[in-house]
Amino acid sequence: MSDPLWTAREVASATGGLADGDFSATGITFDSREVQPGDLFVALQGVRDGHEFVQGAFASGAVGALVSQPVSGGPFVLVPETLKALEALGGQARDRAPQVRRGAVTGSVGKTSVTQAIRAGLDLAGPAHGSVKSFNNHIGVPLTLARMPRDVERAVFEIGMNHANEIGPLSRMVQPHAVCVTTVGPVHIESFPDGEEGVARAKAEIFEGLGPAGVAVLNGDDRWFDLLKQAALERGARVAMFGSNPGGDAVLLDFRPDPEGADVRARIWGEEVSYRLAQPGFHWGPNSLATLLMLEALDVPMATALEALAEFRPLAGRGAAKRVEIPGGAFLLIDESYNANPISMKAGFRSLGARTDVMGRRIVALTDMLELGNHSEALHAGLADVLVEAEIDLVFTAGKAMQSLDRALPAEKRGGWAEDATALAPIVTAAVRPGDVVMVKGSNGSKASLVAKALAEMEAAREV
Repeated sequence: MSDPLWTAREVASATGGLADGDFSATGITFDSREVQPGDLFVALQGVRDGHEFVQGAFASGAVGALVSQPVSGGPFVLVPETLKALEALGGQARDRAPQVRRGAVTGSVGKTSVTQAIRAGLDLAGPAHGSVKSFNNHIGVPLTLARMPRDVERAVFEIGMNHANEIGPLSRMVQPHAVCVTTVGPVHIESFPDGEEGVARAKAEIFEGLGPAGVAVLNGDDRWFDLLKQAALERGARVAMFGSNPGGDAVLLDFRPDPEGADVRARIWGEEVSYRLAQPGFHWGPNSLATLLMLEALDVPMATALEALAEFRPLAGRGAAKRVEIPGGAFLLIDESYNANPISMKAGFRSLGARTDVMGRRIVALTDMLELGNHSEALHAGLADVLVEAEIDLVFTAGKAMQSLDRALPAEKRGGWAEDATALAPIVTAAVRPGDVVMVKGSNGSKASLVAKALAEMEAAREV
């Protein structure tokens, strides 16, 4: 039997808390809806007080609780503040496993996908650990650390932000050996008076946790590369550059998509390499290079890294494709509904335009991109040119901000506008025909997933 993740005595020692009863936990969570038998439940203060859910957590199989007030129903460790205690557990989990090579990923676009692609390579190389979902904030990062088993060899963490001075503390908590900034763009820009430069400086905070021999993997095609490189060098990092620049360490030479993925040719550290991806999107050219450089920095052999990339599939809501059967045939649904910003929107349109397997029309259904502040109207309207260049046939839009795009489109490309995703869904489902390829994309908060769900359920409705 493997060692427990945390015992009551270890939790008390790490947090300076007082143990009331004994337990041996095999997992840890703060969400009572996700409690698994054997978990330690952390009662965090949020919109609701986590202490309200302790009884339910015990009923679901939690073996202990981390609390700031005494509770009944099971053993607990009492601490002054549960979030600070969770951070302390994360730090202890890091320190008790000094053998672990740790990586961290941030960026305006692609950080979750690149993090998970790196994780796929780590898993193939040996016992590994990493972020689940988008656990990349002040709760998700210490939780991911606290969940790290003591016997893994490598780990990767996703680090995100909405404001300045959020990434730095999380990077210092992780203390990564290698970090990656996928790209910088106008995301969360409403929180930065100095615009994209402020976003770039906030992303550069990820270098704060790097050790003296740390590696910084940076996008040479990004307009803020020089700023990021300088910030990394000031921290003593070794910079590894990926992209199309011939002087880079990982250079994209050729990217040929097909319906099942893409064939890639690259030059990495001066050696030409050809490999296969299970992802057809053009953004996976640079994403794969970033992944390979990070895996190398975490001591994963190139052959293992390439094998992992060849098997890595699009994540739910981030490009996963589904063939949906409807009367008369089928259409292809590309679900990009988890998140969106101007960079990822344009990349998605170009990838859709380049597909060679489209028998019908190329259709996009879009909901608002959020947190763009005063730039919102211009950034939404600015998508029109790329949609035209990519030869997208029909564009359906939902939301106040997307109305700017609808107005900027040529009349023949306007599929319809609605106030929100709920109202747009039936308009799109009524329009789709066999042979079409439909991409759904929007910010998570603008509920693009409702449109994707309605399209996917057309098949279920047909079967009834």
